[in-house]
Amino acid sequence: MSAAGTLRAEEPMEQPHIPEQHVLRNRAVWDRRAAEYAPAGERNWRSEPDWGIWGIPDAEVHILPEVAGLDVIELGCGTAYISSWLARRGARVTGIDNSTRQLATARRLQEEHHLHFLLIHGDAEHVPLPSASFDLAISEYGASIWCDPYRWIPEAARLLRIGGQLIFLVNGSLLMLCVPDDENLPAETKLLRDYFGMHRFEWPDDDAVEFHLGYGDWIRLLRGNAFEVEDLVELRPGPDASTTYPFVTLDWARRWPSEEVWIARKHG
Repeated sequence: MSAAGTLRAEEPMEQPHIPEQHVLRNRAVWDRRAAEYAPAGERNWRSEPDWGIWGIPDAEVHILPEVAGLDVIELGCGTAYISSWLARRGARVTGIDNSTRQLATARRLQEEHHLHFLLIHGDAEHVPLPSASFDLAISEYGASIWCDPYRWIPEAARLLRIGGQLIFLVNGSLLMLCVPDDENLPAETKLLRDYFGMHRFEWPDDDAVEFHLGYGDWIRLLRGNAFEVEDLVELRPGPDASTTYPFVTLDWARRWPSEEVWIARKHG
């Protein structure tokens, strides 16, 4: 071996990252589902920003901050429509996703819209980028529910600069206590599972693994990783809203929060 190829003792070789089993399971699931979600990605690339399964306009809830000139990473970007919104607003955007087929849709849409930004195949629990590289980390039903929060929240904190912001949308904690095991049945008006111990969710006839926490656990996790919670936006759809998802009805979501957005900032 030449001198240039010799590894000195003080330069240990980084061990290859081996994804967790839930990461590999979710990768396979989303590779299978990618074609099903492509039409929604195409529609959202053309639309003004809106949030969640009810499509609540950002103009009503004011979740997106000013991003012009900021370095932004979308954790679990899927078809990267949120990244496209931010890139159009002047952000320098990076998207990372677990599914190569979701990213293939994102890259096709980049070409169609003549809007290009970096897309990385990987999981948001182990992002192959330097620490303190971003001003904003964002996730809408990406890493926010498909990655283990005890892994992806510390990783988001690592990636953000001091003063950087974290924004993520998840299913409402109350909703997750009321949805039946059958994903085709809507949430009930009674509690079906325990609140204490919420974390990993697996469903019959579905290989995917989801993660959901209670409010106290979210707050402790965020504070334990140098985040200050700035807001919790509990999304309420309008009286004429609609969704294609069967697990919650409009009546339910008008009475209780089916989705919530956490907004936090990394302090020194």
